Amino acid sequence: MSQNPSTNAALRPSPHKPIFDLVRRLLGRGFKQSEVDALDGLLDENSDFSPDTGLETRADGLAAEADEVALQDRVTSSPSVPAIRRKERFSLRRKRKIGAAGTALIKRFEGCAKLRRDGLVEAYPDPGTGGEPWTIGWGATGPDIDRNRRIGLDTVWTQKQCDTRLDTDLVRYARDVENAIGDAATSQAQFDAMVSFHYNTGAIARATLTKKHVAGDYAGAAAQFARWNRAGGRVLKGLVRRRAAEAKLYSS
Repeated sequence: MSQNPSTNAALRPSPHKPIFDLVRRLLGRGFKQSEVDALDGLLDENSDFSPDTGLETRADGLAAEADEVALQDRVTSSPSVPAIRRKERFSLRRKRKIGAAGTALIKRFEGCAKLRRDGLVEAYPDPGTGGEPWTIGWGATGPDIDRNRRIGLDTVWTQKQCDTRLDTDLVRYARDVENAIGDAATSQAQFDAMVSFHYNTGAIARATLTKKHVAGDYAGAAAQFARWNRAGGRVLKGLVRRRAAEAKLYSS
């Protein structure tokens, strides 16, 4: 009895299936129909493989290699170099945010001063200069809330205004750090430490610390924190303690 060739073709497995399975595994998700159509068409146009040429074996081998790389990314290579998983390495292509550890470190050293008896927070002078830059809340300096004036002697905020300003500023400082380090491999702890450093110094773009980090010299970068311990030409104990805490976080 004669058979319908089109029916037999529909029953045969696609020679492209191993490729689709490999790409699906690497992506960690399924395909959209438009992606299926595009990839299928590309393989039809450029592949001279048949189901009998060992394509499936080669695809399975590539998939095994991908799984091995993913496993290696979860292993710490050295106590002095934080293990950075592949998903962290490429996360800088998205907007990064400071984590809880970094925010806690900033709050710990900045404090939310100067709290008055009426519950409001007033500005205070820089401890190094005795004047500018005036600071308020969680270390905010520069423009006041209304942006028409700078933070100064008579600036007063509510606690909520202090918290909101911190959240806004951390987004901006995180973006500065992201721009400075580019696609350099960076763990969340390293990123948090550098945001804290930049929040306090404003120096992430020019610091040797940044250059060493981008070069992959993590030990050298960690050692650079301690150099930034002066304000107004004087070494301040508070800055010494902060830099030590940032270096510790960076190396964790």
